[in-house]
Amino acid sequence: MIQIPRSLCTTRDSLEFSERSLQEIYAPNARCFGCGPTNPHGLHIRSRVVDDLVVADWKPEPYHEAFEGYVNGGIIGVLFDCHSNWAATYSLMKRRGLSTPPGTVTAEYCVIHHSPTPSNSTLHLVSKVVELTEKKAVVETTLEVEGKVTASFKGTFVAVKEGHPAYGRWR
Repeated sequence: MIQIPRSLCTTRDSLEFSERSLQEIYAPNARCFGCGPTNPHGLHIRSRVVDDLVVADWKPEPYHEAFEGYVNGGIIGVLFDCHSNWAATYSLMKRRGLSTPPGTVTAEYCVIHHSPTPSNSTLHLVSKVVELTEKKAVVETTLEVEGKVTASFKGTFVAVKEGHPAYGRWR
């Protein structure tokens, strides 16, 4: 499982939290439910690069719960999918030497829930690209709450071509 020193993590109370996220830099007008900065009903995931990892902290609200005190599994899936997609598209952008990320979509993913995820604390996501080609990135991500990994993820993301609805989505 991916581990990151807590000293590198950001929270809403830390100075680093005010830094612009990948979403705010490359897709400030995006409306995606999980990561779009402009979606008034979205989750507003804010992914940041830390060395070779992409990290994000997110605080659930009671309406994100499956039952009292625990985050809904579907919400966890959205967090993993959107955050990991940003790890993939950022890595593809860097590999290709581009100034903007290519449009990417999820080809497949798997979520493993190790234990129920409490909703009373900040959720910490850590992504690492484990395979990278010109057109594809495989990403592994963990979800941690108060030092305990409650879920893990592995997904494959592919760059799309002109004519696909996601082509140019970050512009």
